[in-house]
Amino acid sequence: MKRKFTSTGQSALRLTMAAMIVSGFTAEAFSLNRPNVTHVFSIDKTVSGKITSSEDNTPIPGVSVVLKGSRSGTNTDVEGQFKIEVPDNGAVLVFSSVGFITQEVPVGAKSIIDIKMDADMKALTEVVVVGYGSQKKSQTTGAISSVSAKQISEMPITNIGQAMQGRVAGVDVSQSGSKPGSTPKILIRGRRSFNAGNNPLYVVDGIPLAGDRNELMSSATRPFDFVSGGYEDMNPNDVASMEILKDATATAIYGARGANGVVLITTKRGESTKGKTTISYDTYVGVTDALDKIRLFSGPEFAEYLRESRRGIAAGSLYKDANGNPVPTGQVDAFADSKLFEAVELDGIAKNRTTDYQDMILRQGFQQNHSVGVQGGNEKTQFYISGGFFRDKGISEGLDYTRTSLRANIDHNINSRVKVGISSYLMYSVRNGKDLNPYSFTLNQNPLGRAFDDAGKLIFAPTNDALLTNPLAEIVPGAQVDERKKYRIFNSIYTEVKIIEGLKYRINFGPDFAVERGGRFIGAQTNARKGGDPQAAIYNQYGFNWTLENIVTYNKTFAAKHNLGITALHSVQRENFEANTISVQGVPAETQQFYNVGNANAVLGVGSVLIPWTLNSYMARINYDYADKYLLTVTARRDGSSRFGENTKYGTFPGVALGWNISNEPFMKGVSWLDLLKLRVSYGSVGNQGVAPYQTQGLLGRTIYAWDNTPAYGYRPNTIGNPDLRWESSATKNVGIDFSFIKGRVQGSLELYETNTTDLLLSDQLPASIGFNAVTRNVGETRNRGIELGVSTINVNAKNGFKWTTDFQFTKNTEAIISLYNGAVDDLGNKWFIGYPLSEYFDYKKAGIWQTNEADAAKSYGSRVGQIKVADVNGRSADGKLTGQPDGKINADDRQKLGSDVPDWSGGITNRFNFKGFDLSFFIYARQGQMIISGFHRDNNALAGRYQQMYVDYWTPNNPTNEFPQPNKDQEFPVNNSAIIYYDGSFVKIRNVNFGYTFSNNLTKKLGLESLRLFASIQQPKIWSKYRSKYNGVDPETSDTTIGSGVTPATRVSTIGLNVKF
Repeated sequence: MKRKFTSTGQSALRLTMAAMIVSGFTAEAFSLNRPNVTHVFSIDKTVSGKITSSEDNTPIPGVSVVLKGSRSGTNTDVEGQFKIEVPDNGAVLVFSSVGFITQEVPVGAKSIIDIKMDADMKALTEVVVVGYGSQKKSQTTGAISSVSAKQISEMPITNIGQAMQGRVAGVDVSQSGSKPGSTPKILIRGRRSFNAGNNPLYVVDGIPLAGDRNELMSSATRPFDFVSGGYEDMNPNDVASMEILKDATATAIYGARGANGVVLITTKRGESTKGKTTISYDTYVGVTDALDKIRLFSGPEFAEYLRESRRGIAAGSLYKDANGNPVPTGQVDAFADSKLFEAVELDGIAKNRTTDYQDMILRQGFQQNHSVGVQGGNEKTQFYISGGFFRDKGISEGLDYTRTSLRANIDHNINSRVKVGISSYLMYSVRNGKDLNPYSFTLNQNPLGRAFDDAGKLIFAPTNDALLTNPLAEIVPGAQVDERKKYRIFNSIYTEVKIIEGLKYRINFGPDFAVERGGRFIGAQTNARKGGDPQAAIYNQYGFNWTLENIVTYNKTFAAKHNLGITALHSVQRENFEANTISVQGVPAETQQFYNVGNANAVLGVGSVLIPWTLNSYMARINYDYADKYLLTVTARRDGSSRFGENTKYGTFPGVALGWNISNEPFMKGVSWLDLLKLRVSYGSVGNQGVAPYQTQGLLGRTIYAWDNTPAYGYRPNTIGNPDLRWESSATKNVGIDFSFIKGRVQGSLELYETNTTDLLLSDQLPASIGFNAVTRNVGETRNRGIELGVSTINVNAKNGFKWTTDFQFTKNTEAIISLYNGAVDDLGNKWFIGYPLSEYFDYKKAGIWQTNEADAAKSYGSRVGQIKVADVNGRSADGKLTGQPDGKINADDRQKLGSDVPDWSGGITNRFNFKGFDLSFFIYARQGQMIISGFHRDNNALAGRYQQMYVDYWTPNNPTNEFPQPNKDQEFPVNNSAIIYYDGSFVKIRNVNFGYTFSNNLTKKLGLESLRLFASIQQPKIWSKYRSKYNGVDPETSDTTIGSGVTPATRVSTIGLNVKF
């Protein structure tokens, strides 16, 4: 019989549903217009059934059931059941699912078809991207980790880097604060270089990115932060997979760019779906809240702190009654208060006032993300087109970030031998407040003052202290602006030709163009200007980076067991970067902000730079395996960089790796519980060119001199060049084991490695008599050793559909300096020590606070009761050698190695639970053993009796604590204050909790949808930390060595969203 179906009603229902959901999330709406189409099918009968696992008879949801030779199909529901209408004659159903062997079943006269599907252990040999090609995972010999699109989608993330945090062993991802648009710092297997950079190389669709352009010029001469050419502009929803190459064999194919690891980012592409087009819409919206405020003194506590600071001065108490007698600690005297406090403070004391500027500055932030993808194709042409919009409104006024993107990935087979394609990405972003942080001004404000007068008008100076202005003045609209607009066009274009069977030629061209235009305005009524003339600045940056690669690959199987793969490459990468800036003072009208700098009263500075560089490379790689048991990879790359001298431009970087698939040996056939056991060993060398160009040449600098009593301008030699400057080189030894047990229920990998980096690029100080400060030379060596473990388990896979899986990652990396300028000799000036990490804290160690009964001992050390007691650990003998014994005085010899910002270990664990359409996952991330410097205790805890303080336990005669010294108005900072700034930065975070529900196929089919999932997520709902337990609001996670007042508070992001496919 004939049935007639129209898509008109279904389209209307889909649009109505989408509009209702989206309008509840955001004001922005996406619309989808579909033409009215009538489909006619010849249907004779209905077939139903249930799909279960042959291993444990549990139902398998999501199995694709397709009528062979047509586009008609369905998926099994959460109970593994399906129903499909098929022709009566000759119908064949194809059952397929990831991780299971595909089956084809003739229907015949059957109306019920129940299928048991076998696990496909070949899934263990999934294909992974390895750079300039791909390999089956079972045949890889390097240390490679992967992050899938599914893992990326498990939690709302603002940039791709966040997807790697705690999910990839050996990769340390950290971020300071919660400013919108900020990018995390990523290290692969630790630091190995002082000056040449430690950032990984990012490769998107085969094209290496320019990366961090700040390395093109030293921070001392760089006029501002240069526009990045990294991954942070990419839309995470576009990513299909990420592979992280960690050992030298895997990274050697990228030679000079691979010293710090390589992250390969592959974006989504079209599929041959016989003309069917899939439309996906992924969205979430949420709110951002500060987890806590930083605990400061209340008004009454601040008043008592000021009183104590007058009692604690060396010359005697200044807090005295009318008769001139000191008022003891714990007592309050009205006469003494009248001399100490101004009128507004006395009013605050009388009214028990606490002005909480943190509450006034902080707000609830907002996030929204929308991504629409269109995917499809046929045998000739495949396409993926997407559009994205992301907005992050910060928890403080003036801080926000917006990114709008468009991507088009198209592949076309011209004929059976020639294929062409393009990946094009366009992005526009606006970031406000990168260098602004009004929140930081709240941390030193007098809580006894008033933010507003009785009429509700903002008081610019809440007290008579000229240095303290109202932080709310910073967020008055137009008071100050920090705006950065970025435009980026990134392309990966290729042509691939099949020359003969197994032999291919491919040419890649990757132009990457980025422009950033920025403006900064600081009005008169701000803390920076304090009523002075407003200032403004503008800058423009242009970066054009292009890569041209010619690649030849040959793959051949001989005698059914010998598999050979050869890759040869020539690559040229060229960058031209230019920037200019001007800063002025006295703009005519504040409403003009930075748009009319030409009419300002004075020019404060003008600057411009032009920095080109080129990398010319040749690479060859051979992959061989015998019967998928014995594996060999040999790689060699030769790079020439314009950043080095004529005689040292080129460096050669080889690599070799061996693999043994033990589980494929005949003697392992009887071990039924073992799916995979592979041993890998490798050795390789890679280079690092991450230094500013022109270090090989002497440069001129502008100078001013007197000529006939008139200033004259000229040029003189400013730097001394080193024509023999050459590459840093990192050689890595790696041993790895890949394993899988019990039909994939336990699988993972273990890595042991050691990396030695030689010819470190360091700035060597020169004697003053030479006339130059320093010269960049190749000196020194560092070493990294570590262990990485990644394990995935299926803990429960019950017959009722309940499933529990776990992913676990663990990393332990130790770094050490082996030698410096003069061999195995410490550099105390830079705090570099042989055998210790690259950043080791070297300072005085606090032994407590001098107590009342220690007055004589304190005096002998030149100190007094209530001040910081420093450990006396060293002295010198008569011949000037250190004794390691106390000598009764505190000097530079008593400084100790206190710790490092390198964690002892880090790791993450993700648990996922699925049951009848419901899914729950939570991700816990930890870093343990690292030390942090607390800028709050150095800058905001002067205990000088002037500025607001963090709430600390300070010493008084009535409170003989050993935590913090007695306040003292006669000091800018406490004596030996550096001894109180080092803290254990260890933490454990619940990084994300995600709960979702995927609607059944029966319902989605009625709605005309392919799939529909709703979810709710909470990011960072909880942090456990010793440091945080004392000082609420402060996030111990930082990508810098210091946590200071410029860091925004830790935040929690709560979101709801949906994933829908049409």
